[in-house]
Amino acid sequence: MIIQRLGLGLITLIAVSFIMSVAIEFLPGDLAQEVLGQSATPETVAAFRAELGLDRAFHTRYFEWLGNVLTGDLGTSLANQREISELLGTRLYNTLFLASIAAAISVPIAITLGVLAALYRNSLYDRLVNIFTLSTISTPEFFVAYILILWFSVTVRIFPSISDIGPDLGFWEHVYRSMLPALTLTLVVIAHMMRMTRAAIINLLASPYIEMATLKGVPRRDVIIRHALPNALAPIINVVVLNLAYLIVGVVVVEVVFVYPGLGQLLVDSVSKRDMPVVQACCLVFAITYILLNLTADILSILSNPRLLHPR
Repeated sequence: MIIQRLGLGLITLIAVSFIMSVAIEFLPGDLAQEVLGQSATPETVAAFRAELGLDRAFHTRYFEWLGNVLTGDLGTSLANQREISELLGTRLYNTLFLASIAAAISVPIAITLGVLAALYRNSLYDRLVNIFTLSTISTPEFFVAYILILWFSVTVRIFPSISDIGPDLGFWEHVYRSMLPALTLTLVVIAHMMRMTRAAIINLLASPYIEMATLKGVPRRDVIIRHALPNALAPIINVVVLNLAYLIVGVVVVEVVFVYPGLGQLLVDSVSKRDMPVVQACCLVFAITYILLNLTADILSILSNPRLLHPR
């Protein structure tokens, strides 16, 4: 299964890179025009395009880039002539750091809220938690981000509204300046994990072994935590890992709002400059992350379910 999924993942990566390359080709303007400005003559633009290699056919540039990637060479940025691997290094670390903070906050809270919602099903607590989580997941990320900026940066002034992250910052200062974008991501993903945990446990409460435990006088809390929760791990692990994938690949809007120097911000800046090699590299990293985390979710779901691990 792992070999098959990795093969499909490789095909998906190639398809994603091709689709993004075609999309960039349809954007108006190009890097030469962006660098030289609107006052540049057509001859100057054409000469600069030839110098950058942009005058070649699309398929020639794409297959050359694809061949270099397969050998481990991501190429050079057309905008500033820096190695793309150097550009991605710090930005990827910042994005992973932000996603890790959001995951450390959201996963325990979501699972706890889901277990309590199943424990007190149809109670006032259950309804209030469902209303709150559905409201956050139904609200666009940028709106949640601006609300948090209004509350925590303008009104009470606890966190900075702009995540000014640099390599000279200490760990806790990095955490402090990343807290608002991390809270935004937490509010966006917590509802899905909480509701899946609640639904998985409630579905198991009608199972015969759960009814037997109840008839034997086992407290309801122990029935859910000791009997229902371990058998509900497969769907819970699946939804948690998929939301972790979203925390990494879905940070583009959040990073732009908070001017967070991550991979999403680099992607947006590169699109505005028509720096195609950098855009392709960013999309490739996002696609690899999403595919590997999906594969991880499948493997963990099988390992946590004996009926899938030993189908005979």
